[in-house]
Amino acid sequence: MAVSSKSPENSPEHVAHDLHRSALHLLRHLRNVDRDLGISAPRLSLLSVLVFVGPKSVGDLATIEQVSQPTISNQIKDMEAAGLIRVATDQTDKRSKRIEATAKGKKLLNDGRSKRVAQLANMMAGLTVAELRTLTAASKIIDGMLSE
Repeated sequence: MAVSSKSPENSPEHVAHDLHRSALHLLRHLRNVDRDLGISAPRLSLLSVLVFVGPKSVGDLATIEQVSQPTISNQIKDMEAAGLIRVATDQTDKRSKRIEATAKGKKLLNDGRSKRVAQLANMMAGLTVAELRTLTAASKIIDGMLSE
């Protein structure tokens, strides 16, 4: 569904600016919950990929996380030492390594996610039913834009 750009506040550029600002503020606010997890945001992001997408190679992780392979390798080394991930030989290509989340890593990620969701739900507790419906519709629209 195309947005009418007859008025400036309804233009895609204006809405994009507002949405971008709000998303950044929301993520910064929720990131405060992650401090208690004892893991940096980049490592939490890497762990999220491994938990929700599944085991990946070092190269795949570097591409997904948009960083260099040496950066990913350093993160992997530290996260493996912490027991959050394990490095295994790829069964289809014995020369390649697959990185996967351990049970400890999955628990840490899921605990963090639960805390962020609880914080967000707490922030939304005072909203009206109509406002909650609007946010539900907006999240579906965003999901649809991302799947295109």
